Amino acid sequence: MNATALLKAAKAQGVMLATAESCTGGMLSAAITDIAGSSAIFDRAFVTYTNDAKIQMLGVSQATLDANGAVSEDVAAEMANGALAHSHADIAVSITGIAGPGGSEHKPEGRVCFGVATAAGLMTETVEFGALGRNKVRAAARDHGLNLFGKALDSILRKS
Repeated sequence: MNATALLKAAKAQGVMLATAESCTGGMLSAAITDIAGSSAIFDRAFVTYTNDAKIQMLGVSQATLDANGAVSEDVAAEMANGALAHSHADIAVSITGIAGPGGSEHKPEGRVCFGVATAAGLMTETVEFGALGRNKVRAAARDHGLNLFGKALDSILRKS
């Protein structure tokens, strides 16, 4: 889903959005707020690039970071829940990953973890974009985040 379609769908449903981003550094929120009229559906963004920022702004647990590292579905879940709790949004999407260059055997370049939080619950997933290069991984993560917002809107629509 592109940002314009997301804006139209969220506005039609009266749904507010929030983001919690790490490796994308605000690209998802920028894609949404680049569209005129986005203030009707976009509440706020949390760019939490460091672990301290994740803890302070979103309530991510130090124990979760210690056990799993910042690039994990557990951290993505806590980021999404924190963004939902610290905003007036109905849907929060989080992104944390390794855009590159670099990575490790256990956490390779291009691995990105996502979280989607709504009042109905939480969903997480990991996508292996591969070693596409930093810019392409970040753009792919942004686009995937837009699609996750779209899926969450569809889910809310089906339940109403």
